[in-house]
Amino acid sequence: MPAGEFDLIRRFFQQPSAKRGEVALGIGDDCALVNVPKGMELAVTVDTLVSGIHFLPDVDPGRLGHKALAVNLSDLAAMGAKPAWCTLALTLPTVNELWLSEFSRGFFALANRFGIALVGGDTTRGPLSITVQAMGLVPDGLAMRRSGARPGDLIYVSGPLGAAGLGLKMRQGLTTNCDAAAIDALECPEPRVALGERLRGLASACIDISDGLVADLAHLLDASGVGATLEVEHIPLIECVSNFIRDTQAIDLSLAAGDDYELCFTVPADRQAKVESLLERLGLSGRCVGKIEEIPGLRIQRYNQSIVLNISGYDHFSQR
Repeated sequence: MPAGEFDLIRRFFQQPSAKRGEVALGIGDDCALVNVPKGMELAVTVDTLVSGIHFLPDVDPGRLGHKALAVNLSDLAAMGAKPAWCTLALTLPTVNELWLSEFSRGFFALANRFGIALVGGDTTRGPLSITVQAMGLVPDGLAMRRSGARPGDLIYVSGPLGAAGLGLKMRQGLTTNCDAAAIDALECPEPRVALGERLRGLASACIDISDGLVADLAHLLDASGVGATLEVEHIPLIECVSNFIRDTQAIDLSLAAGDDYELCFTVPADRQAKVESLLERLGLSGRCVGKIEEIPGLRIQRYNQSIVLNISGYDHFSQR
């Protein structure tokens, strides 16, 4: 007999996960009930991944389970929130028990690593898509926002950019380059949760890089009412991306490819030493890549020469 909806939930998703004292009622009722501790604010984010748009149909399901949660944790990290709970909604074309087993394994491996409890969700039939809602806690008044950058602040990225974009080119057969690090960046991004929590009270503004550095930094600039100069040569790159850009002159790879899930944040100049010490302690290769300015707009330079690039970040509804 084919597995029904509730049997799927019981077998693959109602399994041991992080135990959290704030959860009054988890999976199994119409709603989950959670208690938000006094003195904390609840940060809530949601992302949907659609087959053929956000991931290739033949991607390893364990890696997909990891990524489905990781992209939400990246949003929490950008706010300085500590992950706590999540919900999961799956739309499946058919019931593939091996696929579900591997997907749930990857999902719960990451959830348990960060102490996250799965408290609810839904399953439906249709084209493959995955929606995760993640919730985290941040002390009252300490959440990082996009709107705090001020002229004179330094712009940092938490790690190398462009690797996921190169990994996608590899998976699509658009380049003969082959490097496991780029594929890993695409399929198994590492959310910068520890960094996000430690940037509270240190960073003036923060955003996660999901649609490309240029697009996401532009959101931060708009929210803060400022401009910036970005110095392309300072963007950290892994070796295969550096080689690809050198060979093809495709410098937009590190600026607009997307799917990086690093943090872009700003800090007052007098906190630079603290930030760089923090990055070193966490083993991150983040670097200062520019400076916030009063004049609106984003100016891009390479070795002190202004460059104009016709690039933008990913937009689901742009004409392409």
